Amino acid sequence: MAFYNQAPFHNPRLPFKGFIQGGLQEMKTITVAGIVHNGADRFHVNLQYGSGTGANIALHFNPRFDSHPGYVVTNTFMQSRWGQEERKQPSPFNQGSSFFLVITVQRDAFQLSVNGNLFMTYKHRIPFNAIDTISVDGNVDVTSIAFQNPALGYLAQPGFQAQVAYPTQAGFPSYPGYGGQPGYPAFPSCPPQPGIPSYPGFPAQPGFMAQPVFPVVPYKQVINGGLCPGRTINIQGVINPNANRFSVNLVYNGDLALHYNPRFDENVVVRNNRSSGQWGHEERSGGMPFHKGQPFTLSISCDAQCYSILVNGQQTSTFNHHQKHLQKIDVLEVNGDLSLTSVIF
Repeated sequence: MAFYNQAPFHNPRLPFKGFIQGGLQEMKTITVAGIVHNGADRFHVNLQYGSGTGANIALHFNPRFDSHPGYVVTNTFMQSRWGQEERKQPSPFNQGSSFFLVITVQRDAFQLSVNGNLFMTYKHRIPFNAIDTISVDGNVDVTSIAFQNPALGYLAQPGFQAQVAYPTQAGFPSYPGYGGQPGYPAFPSCPPQPGIPSYPGFPAQPGFMAQPVFPVVPYKQVINGGLCPGRTINIQGVINPNANRFSVNLVYNGDLALHYNPRFDENVVVRNNRSSGQWGHEERSGGMPFHKGQPFTLSISCDAQCYSILVNGQQTSTFNHHQKHLQKIDVLEVNGDLSLTSVIF
């Protein structure tokens, strides 16, 4: 079974409910990046069955700031009743500060990491197979919600059965199926690519690690099949607080079809290409959309004539193709003063 990654939601207006394509599988991750309001009281992220009023909620993740230190409440809502609250403090969230929350689906629990550190696990109280919706509300601005499916190597391991119609989890009662939810348009699929990309950061053997492994910088990954019009690369991470520069390169035969280079020391993003070892003409328009210490989502969309480059859902620049044979562009590199949470293409 091939799992294609869903395009991120950018800058959703709250309250927000969004459809999760393909539902949840073991080792699927959902990354929510945002900024807590100054003076915030609370916010929540829910993983739930459907979008209707009274929908069952498998995970209710609810940071609260009504005491010092702050704390996080987790719970499950089922058959119109809340379960037993679990509370954990101190909270890793701060009023007025940015965050990225990574939810990793494990066989027995949701693993919850904040800003790259494992915060807690929340054991499944009801099957995760039927979850098809993420909802967010409260005193927070969300910049992006990104999804990464399990690596194929993980799914293919003996003893790990892919999650299909609900439920396959031992020890959970059966639940009726859930059909398509009204109000959720179908999301366009990524164009079929020759070969299936591999996703670093997931174990290649049975079992999984105690903490999620994020892509390591410097990062280098083959783009199976190369680029083509309609293909998009989504990079999510956090800029280092003392960042100077970082770069994203699209590589072919050792040359660069695109060199994307935010420079905090010059407050500019430089775009360029390199052919036969020779640099082309620098482009510097578009301002500086990145901020030190802040999370970001960078999307590079390959169009017929150029790359369209979006930061946190806002188009900031384009860069015309200098290498016209797009399928030859087959390596992605990320280097410099940042940490990565996901790379999806």
